[in-house]
Amino acid sequence: MASVNPFMVLKQEAPEVSDAFNGLLSAIAAKGSLDDKTRQLIFIGIKSSQGDVSAVTSHIPMAKQAGASREEILDTIIMTLAISGTQGVASCLVPALECIDSLS
Repeated sequence: MASVNPFMVLKQEAPEVSDAFNGLLSAIAAKGSLDDKTRQLIFIGIKSSQGDVSAVTSHIPMAKQAGASREEILDTIIMTLAISGTQGVASCLVPALECIDSLS
């Protein structure tokens, strides 16, 4: 069974909410002095600490495109140990490395 993209469903079912969410993302991206690689690594770290494998693996190609290395992604996930315990490493490390390795 093909996976369903929840954001496509949101766009179909509640386009005004989807548009507002996309506007928020655009405003965040336009604000501040962080480069895209740093933003992607932060996102991967936050989502790893939450154990969100799907979000982590969907952002790895964007991180790589922005210049993130395998080692930077590895370090980002490992850093979650100090804040969130083993959740990020246990759930996201292997899928993240498999994802980045498949892009090489």
